[in-house]
Amino acid sequence: MSFGKRLKEARTKVGLQQKELAERSGVSLRTIQNWEGDKRRPSHFEAVADVAKVLGVSSAELLSENDARVIEAAEKGGAKGKRDVEALIAEVSGLFAGGELDEEEKEGVIAALNQAYWEAREKNRKYTPKKYKESGK
Repeated sequence: MSFGKRLKEARTKVGLQQKELAERSGVSLRTIQNWEGDKRRPSHFEAVADVAKVLGVSSAELLSENDARVIEAAEKGGAKGKRDVEALIAEVSGLFAGGELDEEEKEGVIAALNQAYWEAREKNRKYTPKKYKESGK
């Protein structure tokens, strides 16, 4: 089940409208709508924690491991990091669409690839010429 579906389920379970959840959590109504419609994923753990607190659930109940990886990527690597990790997860998940691995094994593979991504990114940063680091290119 997606983050958006888990969020909507938790919200309706406590009887809140999207607008009420937005007002109580401090997260914008548009953001709540985008999350529930699976148009966007959260970019910050803090926002998920604020929503979870209002709903009386833990952040872990709303987020899958992949959701948490995407948020971590957004916080560590900005929009590019988030896009890269989302693409990595989508590609790896596609590899297992008709496969033999159970969910726990798939999560392990995705975790290993995610770790490899961050290590490669850090290694590449060491070899980027200073003129490109400073100009943000």
